[in-house]
Amino acid sequence: MNDKLDERLMTAQDGTVVNIEPEKKIVADMLWRGIKVAPVWLILSLLVWGTDGVASAAYGIALVFANFIAAAALLTWAGRISPGALMFAALGGFILRLVVLTIAVIAASKISVFAPVPLGITIIVSHLGLLVWETRYVSLSLAYPGLGPSNMTPKKCKEIK
Repeated sequence: MNDKLDERLMTAQDGTVVNIEPEKKIVADMLWRGIKVAPVWLILSLLVWGTDGVASAAYGIALVFANFIAAAALLTWAGRISPGALMFAALGGFILRLVVLTIAVIAASKISVFAPVPLGITIIVSHLGLLVWETRYVSLSLAYPGLGPSNMTPKKCKEIK
């Protein structure tokens, strides 16, 4: 293995080698949360906009999930190379993914079941909603990069005066 990859591997207490790439863990957690919420949104889309709305909402959810997976894959790959490559992949990948997302939406607009309102709402709300929801669980410490341990959740304790 190369040195950069070795830096992203950690040996656990029992001697097993653990991959500490936080990008994949964060996106997997976001997708898991998105899968939990998606059926509710699809049913709501069906009730409000009908079958065209639910088809457009499902397409929007698929685009959002693909965008998150592409971001994680690109950042994981670039993180193995160098910090400069990581910065370039973050900015360049963001622009590239926006272009791909725009092309996918324009391509879908030619389909007869396309409904722009549910698609737009799905893409915007699910991106922002999943990102904001995930910030509650992301650890910004070097001790636990990525998702923080579950025992670090805030506890309700009385303040001692």
